[in-house]
Amino acid sequence: FFFFSKIYPSDQDTLTHNRSASFFLSLFDLPLTASIALNSNLTADNRHSSYHQSISNLGQPNDIKAINMKILVPIKRVIDYAIKIRVDPTKGAHGVQLNNVKMSMNPFCEIAIEEAIRIKESATKAKKDAEVVAVSIGPKQCGETIRTALAMGADRGIHIETKADVRGDYVDLQPWGIARLLKGVVEKEENVDLVLLGKQSIDSDCGQTGPLLAGFLNSPQATFAAKVTREDDGAFTVERETDTGTETIKLNHGRSPAVITCDLRLNTPRYPTMPNIMKAKKKPVQIISLEDMAKELGLDLDDVLKPKNEVVEVYEPPPRKEGEMVGSVDELIGKLREKGLVA
Repeated sequence: FFFFSKIYPSDQDTLTHNRSASFFLSLFDLPLTASIALNSNLTADNRHSSYHQSISNLGQPNDIKAINMKILVPIKRVIDYAIKIRVDPTKGAHGVQLNNVKMSMNPFCEIAIEEAIRIKESATKAKKDAEVVAVSIGPKQCGETIRTALAMGADRGIHIETKADVRGDYVDLQPWGIARLLKGVVEKEENVDLVLLGKQSIDSDCGQTGPLLAGFLNSPQATFAAKVTREDDGAFTVERETDTGTETIKLNHGRSPAVITCDLRLNTPRYPTMPNIMKAKKKPVQIISLEDMAKELGLDLDDVLKPKNEVVEVYEPPPRKEGEMVGSVDELIGKLREKGLVA
């Protein structure tokens, strides 16, 4: 069974604060994502040639300086949460229509980026250097999503570019393959202290990438984080949401980075400022093809792309039946008895 955009009513008010649907540039009368797309398209012909770097250069920021903390944030490009999903039931697993549909950063990934920037800002106040690296796996258009993260405050980006016909909404790329690639990025980057992810993406709602990555890296992990605190010894204390309340756990500092998945109430993502939007154009984005990345990491490309689970059918939920007004409590009870809902 396949779900799309599972957003609960209590979450909706918070999600409307996300800049992907509400932030507009008054100067150009364009949405933020469109503005960043225009900026990035200025160099579309040379495919960001100034930022093309080999895989061996991963983990080497432009400014050579000691980094006290490095945070890796995988982000995903999905159908915007405010858009009504269009499904063509005749196309089977490929029924969700992606053409001419507004795309934006997954809302939970926005929360992960925001938390990474806040941790970086706290480190800066303590006179320690920190770096936030945004990573995205997907087609050429994911470059726009990375630019959005850079405008929010990330330092640089890594784009593992797939072919245009490779779908990331659980049809082709699934959490197993994504986690394998992210493991390679973490190892190539070296000295990564923390990996922050959204708890799930709103297109597939799997919630598996973070735990799988922690397993591959043999890392301590915490899911559904509602509060994250970095201790003086490098450990992370996480307050996480559970079905019965919250619990607090400590991820001890070790050889492998801590892996934390972010829940909705962790924070409210910021609005990028105009200066940061302009600065995002000049921040480096390393572009690596999926084929080259798999080869460098010694992965079987077919194993990465071959789904572990098969999507059999995609369909829209049935429309809700229209309600019926009643004039009194007695009439309500009578209607319920007619339907056999009360004795």
